[in-house]
Amino acid sequence: MGSTSIMETTDLIRSPRLPATDSTNEVSSPLDFSFKGLTIFEDAHDEDPRKTQHKIKKDKEGKYMCTAVKFNNNALTEMSNFEPVLNKLIVEPSQLLWLDLSMNDFTKIDPVILNFKNLKMLYLHGNGIEDAGQVDKLSGLPDLITLTLHGNPMENERGYRHFILAKLPNLRSLDFSRVTKADRANAHTWKTMIGQKKKRRRQSKDE
Repeated sequence: MGSTSIMETTDLIRSPRLPATDSTNEVSSPLDFSFKGLTIFEDAHDEDPRKTQHKIKKDKEGKYMCTAVKFNNNALTEMSNFEPVLNKLIVEPSQLLWLDLSMNDFTKIDPVILNFKNLKMLYLHGNGIEDAGQVDKLSGLPDLITLTLHGNPMENERGYRHFILAKLPNLRSLDFSRVTKADRANAHTWKTMIGQKKKRRRQSKDE
């Protein structure tokens, strides 16, 4: 194995290997397929995951016993066959707590993510998602508390942070920044203002 690249070092700095959760659910060492040049998820079957500080155990069928998976820094564009691939890789996909899809080429948030209802942390930064409305889909993840979306084109939309927090009020961290009481207040104010503008537009159309 060669030395760690500058890109890999930067990713480790920006993306903690074991993000904090609450005491009820602990995140395992991640099954790490980062920097593998994957273009489709099925390619993971031909790759060995990166070594982690703590070895991940396997069951009798050779599936990994973990609750965290990293597919960051690849060339993935869509999530077709993501679920079947995950079913072959880990023991209980339904118990997935942390999914890292950052630094790929996704342009939308695929609804398949909603099949993993226990997700607490989702990394999507550094992709090509333009429409902030894609975030609406994530309201179907009741336990989601950590989300990253910076580095997507949507970040340039006015009121980006307020919009995300208005849509996902349970978040505790957005883009590696803790959600404060001021953030929540601003998001509530923003949501109220947008709602009033939409109401006025509807009324003007009806007149």
